[in-house]
Amino acid sequence: MVLFDRFGRPVTNLRISLTKDCNFRCFFCHREGQHFNARLELTPAEIERLVRIASHLGIKKVKLTGGEPTVRDDILEIVRRIKPYVADLSMTTNGSRLKELSKPLAEAGLDRVNVSLHSLRPEVYKRITGVDMLDTVLEGIDEAVKYLSPVKLNMTVMKGLNDGEIWDMIEFAAKTGVILQLIELEAPKEMTQTNFFRKYFFPLKPVEQKLEEMAIETKERQMHRRKKYFIPTDHGIAEVEVVRSMHNTMFCANCTRLRVTSNGKFKTCLLRKNDLIDFATALRNGASDEELIEIFKKAIRLREPYWK
Repeated sequence: MVLFDRFGRPVTNLRISLTKDCNFRCFFCHREGQHFNARLELTPAEIERLVRIASHLGIKKVKLTGGEPTVRDDILEIVRRIKPYVADLSMTTNGSRLKELSKPLAEAGLDRVNVSLHSLRPEVYKRITGVDMLDTVLEGIDEAVKYLSPVKLNMTVMKGLNDGEIWDMIEFAAKTGVILQLIELEAPKEMTQTNFFRKYFFPLKPVEQKLEEMAIETKERQMHRRKKYFIPTDHGIAEVEVVRSMHNTMFCANCTRLRVTSNGKFKTCLLRKNDLIDFATALRNGASDEELIEIFKKAIRLREPYWK
C-alpha cells in the first residue's frame, strides 16, 4: 500500500526532525521549516509508533534530522527502535559527534549518513557554522566511511563564501570515497528578493552544465529526478549530485517525502508556512492506529508542489 497526494505523487519517504537543538550556529539554516518555540520533543516510543504506522502505508525510507539529531542522548535507542520497520534509515548531521558515534549508530541500524560540510577552509567553515570544529568533523567523516554507506557530504554553495571551493570539494569527495551533494541556498518565495538572499544565492545551473560536460557517466535518481555525475579527478572518480530546488518545477513534481517536526506535527513542505497537522496530541490522548492513519492521510492530501 502506497499513498498518493492529489497531484499523483507517491509518499514513500518520511523526514523526521528529532530536535530543534543544535551545537552549531549556521547563519543560513532553515531549521527544517520549524518556525515555532515549543520545546516538547517526541519520545523514542512515539517515534517508533509513528514509523511503524508509516511502514504499513508504504513508507519504507526514513531520514532523521534536526536541529542536530546526535545531540539527543537517546539517539541510539531511536535508531534501534525504528530500524525494523524501514528498508533505508539515514541521518543528516553536522558531523560533530560522528567520530564516536559512527560505529554505534551502524550497529544500532543506521544505514547511511549525510554530513553538512560547507567548506574545507577553517576560517570559512567557522564563519559559516559559528564553531571551530572542522578537524573534528573531518575525523568524523573518516570514521563514518568505515561503517556507513554511502556517506554523503552536503555543501550549500554560497556566493562570496564558498563558491570558489566547489572543485576542491569534488577532489576531496573522490579522495575520501564519499558522494558530494552541491545544494543551492533555499528560501520561500517572499524571501527571494531580500538582501540576504541576493547576497548569498549562487545559481548552480552553470555548474551542473559543466559537470555534464566533464562526466564519464551520468545516472538519474528517482527522487526529484536529480542526476548523478561521475567526474574524473586526480584522486579517482567523484560522484556528484546537484540539488537545485529554487524555481524548479521538476524538483517539486517528483517530491516523495512528508516531514515531521520535532514537536509532533506533519509538515507538507519545507518552504511552506501554516501547513502543520498535529498528530502528537491525538497520539498522546490514546488515538488508535486507524485514527492516526486518518491524520496521515489528511497531511498527504494537503501536499502540493511549491514551485508549479
